[in-house]
Amino acid sequence: MRAVRGKIMTDRILVRRDGPVGHIVFNNPERHNAVSHDMWLAYAQGLASLAEAEKIRVVVISGAGEKSFVSGADISKFESERAQAEAVAEYEKATSAAYENTLNYAKPTIAMVQGYCIGGGMNLAACCDFRIVSEKASFAIPAAKLGVGYDYARVKRIVDLVGPSFAREIFFTARRFSAREAYEMGLVNRVVAHEALAGEVGTMCETIAANAPLTIRAIKHSVMQTLHDPQDRDLETAARLVEDCYRSDDYAEGRRAFMEKRKPQFTGR
Repeated sequence: MRAVRGKIMTDRILVRRDGPVGHIVFNNPERHNAVSHDMWLAYAQGLASLAEAEKIRVVVISGAGEKSFVSGADISKFESERAQAEAVAEYEKATSAAYENTLNYAKPTIAMVQGYCIGGGMNLAACCDFRIVSEKASFAIPAAKLGVGYDYARVKRIVDLVGPSFAREIFFTARRFSAREAYEMGLVNRVVAHEALAGEVGTMCETIAANAPLTIRAIKHSVMQTLHDPQDRDLETAARLVEDCYRSDDYAEGRRAFMEKRKPQFTGR
């Protein structure tokens, strides 16, 4: 790892842009894309860089290789990163920031899961807007087998997706669930053939990227507010984002395109 102008640089996190689609890849395939402290920091910075890119409409998060999305913390780093209380606190701070930044990201996010999605990987996938997975994917949170504590926010994210009963099963058994089981619980949006995964994600990206970014941003914010307690909901921002839609050039473009029976060309302005 090296620092360049205040940024954490590591070849374990790859960030690239493909037209309107941003990609962040966890690149540690020899360890099933297990994540170190430095990788979490680099991931957060990669996410921020794509947020600032006006042309990026959707972000795909994936893991390198064929066998894993993200398999949780890199155990080989435990002695250096999680042996002492202060180090544990720093690691937890980095992971919490990564999860919160993903959950509250203004642009749509897709977790493309092609294999193991374990522990922190499952938490990260749960923070994304969509989870499109290979039939070979598998999911688990093995905390109960390791004596690891899970805080309220991380438990709640799973409960919000699958409900309290399935959440208890995930945490209490700590077993590995198949892609089909994950779909039946509501943990994932779609299960596809392994070889069709990239194409399926690409099609969803194209569909989202062609739609009005301001509308998507407003809806995403409102959906997030429904997951908060009523007293914590930011409805003023929700109303402002809706007003931004009606005042935008995209609103005028949408009306013109409808009348002219053509595909609209949205700019996000």
